[in-house]
Amino acid sequence: QVELIESGGGSVQAGGSLRLSCASSTDVLGRFYMGWFRQAPGKERDWVAIINRDASTDYADSVKGRFTISRDSPSNTLLLQMNSLKSEDTGMYYCAADYRRDKVEFGRPDYWGQGTQVTVFS
Repeated sequence: QVELIESGGGSVQAGGSLRLSCASSTDVLGRFYMGWFRQAPGKERDWVAIINRDASTDYADSVKGRFTISRDSPSNTLLLQMNSLKSEDTGMYYCAADYRRDKVEFGRPDYWGQGTQVTVFS
């Protein structure tokens, strides 16, 4: 069983930065495909960044150039550095993991965290 615990959310003014962390209970980094998802109020949960097992990364168009996904293997922690935040970045952020890339990409990974709220105000 894999447990994922997010932290680092909060309220920030537009243009500011936040760094989200996702601590995993087991050594999943490098063995799983992992991603960060965002769910805005009244909208579906969509992926914003994925890190593949070979450490290559993919980003949703809306966050390219502003967000960076990375992993810290010694601490089994997935990170999301968010810069130049916009009001439309507001939402609940979840980390997720699965052995299969397609399950992460299509929002059906086996493992989810509980989420951390990010609010960007003008």
